[in-house]
Amino acid sequence: MPNEPSFPGALAAAEAEALDNGTQGLDAQYPQSCPFCNIASAYAAPFHDLQAGPDVSTPDTAVVPEPSITDVPEVTDSTAVDPECFLVLSGHNVVAFLDIMPMTRGHLLVCTRAHRPKLTDITSREGRDIGFWLPILARAVTKVTNVSDYNIVQNNGERAAQVVPHVHFHIIPRPETAAPLSHSWRMFGRGQREDMDEAEGVGLARELREQVRRELRAVERSLL
Repeated sequence: MPNEPSFPGALAAAEAEALDNGTQGLDAQYPQSCPFCNIASAYAAPFHDLQAGPDVSTPDTAVVPEPSITDVPEVTDSTAVDPECFLVLSGHNVVAFLDIMPMTRGHLLVCTRAHRPKLTDITSREGRDIGFWLPILARAVTKVTNVSDYNIVQNNGERAAQVVPHVHFHIIPRPETAAPLSHSWRMFGRGQREDMDEAEGVGLARELREQVRRELRAVERSLL
């Protein structure tokens, strides 16, 4: 009998075919009309000396390094895109930055580097990296803001209140001063939300990057 294809190999092939059908070329990978793609293309992933270069368009067959402290930049230029971006994380598959119209202080957006409209469009490797970073980023947000309660929100499609058609997660601190969700707390759009002050955004992003690095070092120590 012929050998059955292994599950990882079949999964990679299926994802590659889906990506080939849905994302052709650089323009499709980073649509100019997508603000999150503009951020992803403006802030490059860290360089690693690998035999095969990382390729975000290839799901599980590319040589892509594991998430590490090198994904957290020491210094960033918030004016690299317009409007400004207050970057916290710039990994090979995942980027994170402050919401420029935050619901509360520390409101963070976590998204795939490649353009994926909905959660069902991400690859298994992207999903694994998001799963690695979400709890680390959430811990950093809670410690920097000194707020222990928070929401993690992820919307798919216009009817589900997805404003930017690029898969992303909101980490939103819930301070005691915030209105109850069942009353007047508005989730998306402008309304009660105000643009972030530039100086505050630069300082807060720096604090979050420093805390993310501490969290990563703590994870490394726990594995020794």
